[in-house]
Amino acid sequence: MTIGGKDRGDPAKVRSASGGRSAVAARGSRLRLGSILGFEIDIDHSWFVILFLVFWSLSRVIFPERAPALGTGTHALMGMVATVLFFASLLAHELSHALVSRAKSIPVEGITLFIFGGMARTTREPDTPRDELLIAGVGPLMSLALAGLFWALGRVATGVGAGPAIATVADYLALINFALAVFNMLPGFPLDGGRVFRALVWGATGDRTTATRWASNGGRWIGTFLMVLGGLQALAGAPLGGLWLAFIGWFLRSLAQMAYQQHVVHDLLSGYVAGDFMSRDPVVIDAGVSLEVLVADHFMRARYGGYPVVDGGVLVGLVTLEDVKAVPRARWASATVGDAMTPLAGCVTLPPDAEMTAVLEAMSAAGAGGRALVMDGGRLAGIISASDIARWVQRAQWMLPIGARSSARGNRIGSGHGEPGGGGRGDHVGVGRP
Repeated sequence: MTIGGKDRGDPAKVRSASGGRSAVAARGSRLRLGSILGFEIDIDHSWFVILFLVFWSLSRVIFPERAPALGTGTHALMGMVATVLFFASLLAHELSHALVSRAKSIPVEGITLFIFGGMARTTREPDTPRDELLIAGVGPLMSLALAGLFWALGRVATGVGAGPAIATVADYLALINFALAVFNMLPGFPLDGGRVFRALVWGATGDRTTATRWASNGGRWIGTFLMVLGGLQALAGAPLGGLWLAFIGWFLRSLAQMAYQQHVVHDLLSGYVAGDFMSRDPVVIDAGVSLEVLVADHFMRARYGGYPVVDGGVLVGLVTLEDVKAVPRARWASATVGDAMTPLAGCVTLPPDAEMTAVLEAMSAAGAGGRALVMDGGRLAGIISASDIARWVQRAQWMLPIGARSSARGNRIGSGHGEPGGGGRGDHVGVGRP
């Protein structure tokens, strides 16, 4: 999930869609809230689920139990204030990650709040174990600081007789921030504690791959434990809380496995450039060809899932099977490739010397049918397909053990069909429960 690298992998050289269908796809599930300290803040649509659950549990269950003398309206107001401050605490946690990342010259794309908490979307992994330790450790420290702040506020409110509502809300926020700090320090990916654990193992062994594997295994074990615990809790008479705990466990286990796979793919692709993977001199389709002819003469006779489109010899876009499927079959005889294609402005375009890790990140962010067009001095030099790269990565995992890549990187892949995998992002995920 990251674009990083040296001069030849400069993200400025890799252009992804800034508008059109691809841009919409890249942010289709997120809503932008604004910017804080220069970081874009957005929310995933799934966040509204946890927003409702937090507010409901606070105003209808937790606060009525802790302050039964207060009325329903007061409980609702307390729930509203506590919900806002709870998510503000999560945001502060992620902002601390983002600020330290920026201080370590690691670009931050933004911060996303979603159903399980928040995520600071960094563009690459830290370069040293020390940087990893600082970036990961600051989040739980922020949560502990907020726990202390709210605890002190509760004591002050009680001391001055401000009433039980303020003290009850402050005490809850102190407890939940303390719980978030403790939970996020569990030694497994993708939690902060997993990254701290990886930094310590990485520093001790000098082997980031081994450290990543250990931290990912820790995340899988923690996720499995939470799934079992949630199932037992559900059977014991607390189905909602048990299912939620099991869901969190499944989420952690899935991300832990994904983290190691991404690291392996990033290791495989490091040192390769777009020119190594592209299919050279690809078949192009004229924009005036009908979709009926495109399907009959190309998609049904060749294994390619997409073709560059030209108009008068000039590259104007990319047409894929998905583009054709979006047009009603009854119109295929009259509709042209130019009508269905993704315009060039909505495609990923890049030079032959772009780092593959940067290429994959741009392709992932922009969509564009899982393909990138390689341009050399304004001329179409080749095309890169995500499915082709995935197959190459799979073969490389079979044949090239991690740690023995350097000699293989000296041998270029050649001019066969290109192939993508995944990036090496350093996203920091904060997970919590209401």
